[in-house]
Amino acid sequence: MPKYLIEREIENADKLSAEELQSISAKSVEVLRGMGPEIQWVQSYVAGSKIYCVYLSPDENMIKKHAQEGGFPANKISIISTIIDPTTAET
Repeated sequence: MPKYLIEREIENADKLSAEELQSISAKSVEVLRGMGPEIQWVQSYVAGSKIYCVYLSPDENMIKKHAQEGGFPANKISIISTIIDPTTAET
């Protein structure tokens, strides 16, 4: 299944409390459960005024639907073509 990187612009995301992050996460999970197993949230990173999320999804439209139903932005959606890490440097 394709893997996507979603960039969400949320002002002062890095200042959100644990309770606020829990609430956002709970809403996301609730919407995902309603959408079925085709779309999956892998993990997210909070950096400054952005949250970067990694999702598995059959297409970009499901990600947009998830964002719309959850009430949070999906400012940029990019398909991940390749993953590299330090082992990529090994021959």
